[in-house]
Amino acid sequence: MLYHFIAPLSEYVSFLRLFQYITFRSMYAAITALVLVLLLGNMAIKRLRALKFKEEIYALGPQTHKTKAGTPTMGGVVILGAVLVSILFWGNFKNHYLVILICAMILLGILGFIDDYMKSVLKRKNGMPAKMKFTLQIIIAVVVSVLIYFFPSSEQYSTKLFVPFFNRPVADLALFWIVFSTFVIVASTNAVNLTDGLDGLAIGSIMIAAVSIAIMTYLTGNIKIANYLRIPYVPAGAELTVFVSAIIGAAIGFLWFNSNPASVFMGDTGSLALGGVIGIIAVMIKKEIFLFIVGGVWVMETISVIIQVMYFKFTRKRIFKMAPLHHHFELEGWPEQKVVVRMWILGIIFMILGLSSLKIL
Repeated sequence: MLYHFIAPLSEYVSFLRLFQYITFRSMYAAITALVLVLLLGNMAIKRLRALKFKEEIYALGPQTHKTKAGTPTMGGVVILGAVLVSILFWGNFKNHYLVILICAMILLGILGFIDDYMKSVLKRKNGMPAKMKFTLQIIIAVVVSVLIYFFPSSEQYSTKLFVPFFNRPVADLALFWIVFSTFVIVASTNAVNLTDGLDGLAIGSIMIAAVSIAIMTYLTGNIKIANYLRIPYVPAGAELTVFVSAIIGAAIGFLWFNSNPASVFMGDTGSLALGGVIGIIAVMIKKEIFLFIVGGVWVMETISVIIQVMYFKFTRKRIFKMAPLHHHFELEGWPEQKVVVRMWILGIIFMILGLSSLKIL
């Protein structure tokens, strides 16, 4: 909201013209979110502990995880709160994509909060019933997809499917685009949620993927750069850079408290909301398959679970010692920190691979 008060004054105070630049507002959105998380982190952890919002360790797995029982969870409220406050300062709310993103993040955050509350306070092992949680995710994703479909930023590319390394659409999905978009959003939401199993793993991978997404939102929202790189020009995409930058700043701040040994977990409150909005942004800027590449760590984790479940269903045997994949490596004897850092390295490699797709064909 601050942007809307400052922007009109730029005619009279030349310094305030900086607020017109996406790069300036993105940078300070990141700084604002970072500072907020660092300042409020310890206070929030104490409050979560007082409210008995603590992690319950039910699953069989590495014995070291038992020591994490009682660690405050629902730390995602700090991340989401910092992002929202930062956007209130630096966001342009005339951009309808930004408004959609904020609403979706809040709804997914509430969904995750309810799930966390059931697990930590009501002591329900599985939290919200899986079918109910999945159904609500689909409803949110469908509503978002329908809004983007009927109010696109770019009529020319609204239902087109783009594949990295190719500079022209490979298909026009027409009405089926809503189904495809819903799948991408729900898949991203749950993939990040599955990755959230080790200290710093999920938030670190989110930070890495968000950097690549921020680069793409800026490029797709700049008509000159988009035309030069032969990527779809999405006018509303540039403003999303401010939103993604706020996520990056909040993620860096949260990693301060979530690094091993973690003082707080973000829980489903954070993982569902952040995974969901990253999927939504990818859909908005026509980078759905690009997300599949830069989110390679999440894809690996998700596929490991699918393979494990399907293989066990038909053979009653397991391929991995435990799924998701990060637990398998732990049971192989890798220290938790090594698993996390190596996953981050893979995330950086996937990010470089995704960005390398620009201006090739």
